[in-house]
Amino acid sequence: MSPIPRRSVLKAAAVAGAATQAGWALGAGPAQAADPAGAAGAAVPGAPVTVRWLEGENPGAAPGSTFGVPWPRGAHRAGTAFALTTGDGAAVPVQSWPTAYWPDGSLKWTAHAVGTDGSGAVARADRLTLAAGRPAAPARKVTVTETRRAITVDTGVVRAVIRRDGDQLVESLTRDGRSIATDGRLVLLRQGELGDAETTDTGRAQWERFDGEIGSAKVEQTGPVRAVVRIDGKHRRGSRSWLPFSVRLYFYAGADSFRMVHTITYDGEQTPGSTQGDFIRGLGVRFSVPMRDAAYDRHIRIAGEGKGFLTEAVQGITGLRRDPGAAVRSAQVRGEKLADPATWDQRVTTRLGYIPEWGDYTLSQLSADGFTLRKRTTPGHGWITAGGGRRASGFGYVGGVSGGLSFGLRDFWQKHPAQLDIRGAAGDKAEVTLWLWSPEARPMDLRFYHDGMGQETFPEQLEGLNITYEDYEPGFGTPYGIARTSELMFWANAATPTADRLVAQAQAVRTPPQLAAGPEDLARAGVFGGLFAPVDRSVPAKAKIEDQLDFLFTYYREQVEQRRWYGFWDYGDFMHTYDEDRHQWRYDVGGYAWDNSELSPDLWLWFAYLRSGRADIFRFAEALTRHTGEVDVYHLGEWAGLGTRHGVQHYADSAKQQRISTAVYRRPYYYLTADERVGDLMRAQVDSDETFLVLDPIRKIRTEPYEPDRNALSIGFGTDWSGLAAGWLTEWERRGPQAAKAEARLRSTMATIAAQPNGFVQGSGLYDLDTGRFAVAAQPKVDVSHLSAMFGLVEMCAELIGLIDLPEFKAAWLDYCRYFNATKAEQRERYGTDFGSLLLFQGHSRQDAYAAAQSGDPALAARAWQKFFDSDAYTSEMSWEKHRIEGPDVLEPGWENLRVNSNETALFGLAAIQNLALVGDTIPE
Repeated sequence: MSPIPRRSVLKAAAVAGAATQAGWALGAGPAQAADPAGAAGAAVPGAPVTVRWLEGENPGAAPGSTFGVPWPRGAHRAGTAFALTTGDGAAVPVQSWPTAYWPDGSLKWTAHAVGTDGSGAVARADRLTLAAGRPAAPARKVTVTETRRAITVDTGVVRAVIRRDGDQLVESLTRDGRSIATDGRLVLLRQGELGDAETTDTGRAQWERFDGEIGSAKVEQTGPVRAVVRIDGKHRRGSRSWLPFSVRLYFYAGADSFRMVHTITYDGEQTPGSTQGDFIRGLGVRFSVPMRDAAYDRHIRIAGEGKGFLTEAVQGITGLRRDPGAAVRSAQVRGEKLADPATWDQRVTTRLGYIPEWGDYTLSQLSADGFTLRKRTTPGHGWITAGGGRRASGFGYVGGVSGGLSFGLRDFWQKHPAQLDIRGAAGDKAEVTLWLWSPEARPMDLRFYHDGMGQETFPEQLEGLNITYEDYEPGFGTPYGIARTSELMFWANAATPTADRLVAQAQAVRTPPQLAAGPEDLARAGVFGGLFAPVDRSVPAKAKIEDQLDFLFTYYREQVEQRRWYGFWDYGDFMHTYDEDRHQWRYDVGGYAWDNSELSPDLWLWFAYLRSGRADIFRFAEALTRHTGEVDVYHLGEWAGLGTRHGVQHYADSAKQQRISTAVYRRPYYYLTADERVGDLMRAQVDSDETFLVLDPIRKIRTEPYEPDRNALSIGFGTDWSGLAAGWLTEWERRGPQAAKAEARLRSTMATIAAQPNGFVQGSGLYDLDTGRFAVAAQPKVDVSHLSAMFGLVEMCAELIGLIDLPEFKAAWLDYCRYFNATKAEQRERYGTDFGSLLLFQGHSRQDAYAAAQSGDPALAARAWQKFFDSDAYTSEMSWEKHRIEGPDVLEPGWENLRVNSNETALFGLAAIQNLALVGDTIPE
């Protein structure tokens, strides 16, 4: 067999960048000294990049879109300006900023924001072209004005005043000088006692209201196309403040709306076995809306499923016994200003006082399968049913012919229980509340789910692990420090919107329009280690793998729906292992329940998107990233910076580790969208090496005495170091505040891993927090686990080898890649002993492929495919079909494949994608 063509991973490094920098050109940003190559020299001009709407179209109601684009090393120097044009050459205003740099100082990733030009040309464009050039100026720029008291943002259409203190986040929202909404604030309802209702048929629920209190507010971007304001604080009542929040408000030039990204971090107390604690009864965002028009000119619009809407007036004149006139009735339904009542049938005009005014409306979605809608006239009077359905859009409008507020909560039914309230629409001021947790649902119960079952000591806990696969430890199953992020949209309308406009607004809430570069441009840039290539069905063997990849993704997407993997804390994740006896995923069996990023499904899905450009994969991966980065990771407390292993509850397992919190799972979404919240999560990982002082990840299986020592911390070279390295790499290439430290940590740990007697095969080392170096062991050892490389180490090493020229590190990694799937005899010959009992050979076939691509060794390429097709996971004999299941065997009819599980799915997906990219030309037929 002749040598295979060497597929070198781009030799480029990242110097890290300030994500919040904005302006016409991409400045070098802070921490310039961190660039080992100094200022960027002459760059090779980069080819233009084509971007398209992810779903193929934009309904036109969204305020704008922010998207990320990668560039090959040297394509664009720091400071390059970018222009955006439509397919017919029309200039589109765009704001650009750097999100990552290559080591030579050239741009690696850039972010770009487009607003609305009023003509709809951007929304209608089937493609846009981004290239170096002078950007067009928006006709109406977004501007930001700051005072000691407030921040004012003006999009050219609407003006928002944002407070720096107090409990009003958005003091006012105006359009053309007319007030549309006021008193934008956060609401929290706390129930401190569950009472006897848990065990008896009696009980009394009482709760208290907390209001969001601003601790700080700062401007992160100032325009001209996009402005961002961040507000942080806690919910307060009297002397108690708790439940920290972080809210970002996004404004785009020419837009009549703004977007809110709302994050809460749970810091309450809920004790297992106790009915007392900090139980959230309701969590919401509230605005007041002035009601100026006559009651018959005030309108309520509440979206149901799809394009469905409740279309009513506060005082309806349709369906009456006496007809005011067809033209008047039709105008009211359309939301238009009615003619003077003097022109109506006077039998109606003189009796308007007898027609009820409906001021209060509530839509509650307490499950993924049903919502109810009701209304009443005023408090103290009975509710009547106004409708219902399956899955509401989470969107509504209240106002009148002189203007009003549209509002929406994304993932409304998916993250149930949720609710929309309109109160007081018949009075001078309506109140709108978007409930992220419905007060009509049961209180948010986060107590640990069992009493420990006698597992007090480490030996007892290991025995339990061997039965249920749950790593239990008293006190570790706590929700303290987990977080959740929600997305909301608000429109300031000059008048009641038309039906078509309302449909477009609701669609923008459900699926915010997203611009994206295509797979060819993403792959050409050489980012993420060059480990993916566009989908290729050119030969039958490749086409068959593509069919299998499609089957697995479709199966999981359908299982989410079939198994109802929805809910405020659950949506985005999926289960770990299937129970063929119950025809059910093992949702209640220890470590077999929620997956919590086990073996890198996040990377499988993002790589699947990068190579395909498929919108359905992007949205699935987006939901997973929002979940795993927030819910499965601690953001407060002693375990901040660590994530939790798979379990019945997302925080239940006592294994709190870097392998779940690693930034490697967040990087694709951040760079594709420039999402600031995900950027925060990755930046929080820069100092997470400090967590090893707090918690020893292998404390239960150590055989030798060990106490954490700041200058001699035991850290593994696999799941531990890869998580640390991902945080450091991201900070370095973003040129963040700790870029210099992050780069130094990368270089020092890479060098001292390479210097170990057996490199990566050594397994672990003693790490010095002060120097950022591993002590070099005096004696070689062989300590290899099948898990070590499967949580992002493969991807991190591929990136770092292409970024930092350290031949010894590359040699150490290639050695590990060569010998994991080698025979025991080959392992003994190289290291003096074999690696013991190993698993996950199919997942490790991508290491063979990487080593083959780097070395040109055809034997390694052949072994990559042999291990991929016929080893220990989804072999060539697997059935790639699903089978029908029905009652009484299951609760609901559906489909199953007894062979599919999440561990092997993630590893099959990653191995297939990377093997095709690295040694696809050698695939056997």
